[in-house]
Amino acid sequence: MLIASAIPAAMPAAATDSIATPTLWWLTIAGVVGLFALDFAITRRPHDPTLREAVGWSAFYIAVPLAFGAWLWAAYGSAQGLEYVTGYLVEKSLSVDNLFVFIVLLAAFAVPRELRQRVLLLGVAGALVLRAVFILVGAQLIATFSWTFLLFGAILLVTAIKVGRDALTHVDHAIDVRKLRSVRLVRRFYPVTDDYVGPRLSVRRDGRRALTPLALVAIAILGTDVVFAVDSVPAVYGITGDPYLVFVTNAFALLGLRALYFVLETALSSLVHLGHGLALILGFISVKLVLHWAHGVWPSVPEIPTLLSLAVIVGILATVTVTSVLSTRRRQRV
Repeated sequence: MLIASAIPAAMPAAATDSIATPTLWWLTIAGVVGLFALDFAITRRPHDPTLREAVGWSAFYIAVPLAFGAWLWAAYGSAQGLEYVTGYLVEKSLSVDNLFVFIVLLAAFAVPRELRQRVLLLGVAGALVLRAVFILVGAQLIATFSWTFLLFGAILLVTAIKVGRDALTHVDHAIDVRKLRSVRLVRRFYPVTDDYVGPRLSVRRDGRRALTPLALVAIAILGTDVVFAVDSVPAVYGITGDPYLVFVTNAFALLGLRALYFVLETALSSLVHLGHGLALILGFISVKLVLHWAHGVWPSVPEIPTLLSLAVIVGILATVTVTSVLSTRRRQRV
């Protein structure tokens, strides 16, 4: 969160024609910090949330960014509103895919259900800081080098190929905790307790400070946050060049993950074609980034309008959702 607060001061003026004033930046950061503090207060007492509680908070964390988008549309116009909505939809789709990894990690570490909210919240905090760093770096690169869009396009294309290949080959995402580099590295320097000690990350045992398994799973999730940031930030830069919109779409998509986990924990197994859809979306945005770069060099090269991007992304998500439901029903009948 400290790094996120540095964004307005560190953002290069030439990066883009941003809609955000310093006041809007600080108000937005205060709002994000406030929402995160609310989430922390909710998880202060470890408990396994009911489905009703999870659905309620998920609805809240969808209503807030939608209301913000409506204000943005009214205050700054349809162009910025469309960029925000499209960027948010891309980031939310990628965050749902990230939940697959979180589910596998929490199961592999045998995290008690009443502690899972706290682990997810730590993951969200780490992701917010990392995304802020990547947004700053991305803005600096865009302001300095025009070929940054080609670099971002290449990153997304490689990711799209990997996601698509995994979806086609039905790769097993099971994780052997003992083989995780982050876990092996930590165990070299710190002793680790055999059991969880509530929401505590460390305890004093036999006169020494020892980490709990909760600290290890938090470190593992933070490690995955790095990978997610590499994919997510270039993806939304393919929709908008405004660092402010890049930041708010990432922040809003991440803040609802804690509650969304408990809503989609079972449903995600039914979205069997989500990987195919995300591969198509990332591939589409990589093409959009390359065309944007080419348009800057050769103005006669057409760009993909934001409205068309929104239509393509919504169409892909709707299609894979329908085909996933039909495929799951077909398998259940067999």
